[in-house]
Amino acid sequence: MPPSVYAGRIERPLSITGLGMLSTLGDGPAAHLDAISRNSPAFRPLSGLLGAGSPHAATPAGWIEQRELLTHRKWSPASMAALHVARQAIAAAGWTPEDCRPAAVVVGTSRGNAAGWLSPWPGRRPFKLMAASNTIHSEPAAAITIELGIHGPYHVLASGCSAGLDALGIATLLVRSGVVPRALAVAVDLPLVPLLLDSYAASGLLASAPQVDPYHPSSAGFIPGEGAAAIAIDATRSGTPWILDYTANSDACDPIGIPKDGGGSGDLLIAARGRHGDPAALCPHATGTAVHAVAEPAALIRAFESTHLPTLHFLKPFTGHTIGASGLLETAILAAFLQQKKLPPNPRGLATPPDFIAPDTALDADGTVFKLSHSMGGHNALLVLSPP
Repeated sequence: MPPSVYAGRIERPLSITGLGMLSTLGDGPAAHLDAISRNSPAFRPLSGLLGAGSPHAATPAGWIEQRELLTHRKWSPASMAALHVARQAIAAAGWTPEDCRPAAVVVGTSRGNAAGWLSPWPGRRPFKLMAASNTIHSEPAAAITIELGIHGPYHVLASGCSAGLDALGIATLLVRSGVVPRALAVAVDLPLVPLLLDSYAASGLLASAPQVDPYHPSSAGFIPGEGAAAIAIDATRSGTPWILDYTANSDACDPIGIPKDGGGSGDLLIAARGRHGDPAALCPHATGTAVHAVAEPAALIRAFESTHLPTLHFLKPFTGHTIGASGLLETAILAAFLQQKKLPPNPRGLATPPDFIAPDTALDADGTVFKLSHSMGGHNALLVLSPP
């Protein structure tokens, strides 16, 4: 049997054995845990990145400070970010070259390599041979397999803002179906380039204030952020926490909006409750746009009985909206807290649906955690995690 083929369907939960993350909060899981535990968002006006002459100079955003990590002669900025977090996750998982060889790689991204070719990337040396490669969204996946010696299948998902969560879900399905013994889910988006910001601004999606309160009645936009994350999952060894379930559906309703009752996301939550019981906690998508501020709370109210409400844990108030990377980055942060048997705190004073609470201190993790993601166009995804 070729080394890239793994036989045997997996019925038990899958272990998360390694994490990698890079965002405005810092480099690696420890930096993210520290920043969130200290209630320390890192948003600043984009003049600090794009210059005072940019039309987006006053827009609050979060970007990766270590720009040298994103600059390379051959690989695009998105590929470099993906490689960086992939290496972190593989090191944390303790994968040897022999472990890596048969693994699958699934990359989720909304904007792919746009940051590397829509506008010049400061400090990047020209390399004409790679000009075509740098324009295709699959380059981060190819870069990971080439640089890390991975010979299993790779796939790239561009399912909008849920792409990262979908990447982990598809990676889980590949391992559970017996195609591979382990898989690496990676997500990346670097949306802070002028043309992309122009499109968000023209659609009225960007926040003007440096604080994110996603469910507040006056919430009307998201804070864009750069981000990348990686999660290693394994069927052959134990780790913490566990992945119990992944499901997805579509609203089939509107290319931009969400049904006012939350659409298919409420159905996912109801179905997951039926399979796994009431969760202890839920990390919603919660971008901060006016549409989400109405639709997602409606979905939560419809999905949960008032006597069995999970605590809510919002992460975009810390990371910003990292677009296609958001679902995986937030899941990686949740997993890092769950490794310590904790749930992340929220910024103080966030608005919540009636009877729900968003605790501003870290809680003990004593049950399942649901992670929800949405994409423009009406795609919804849900992951169920369990602490150790």
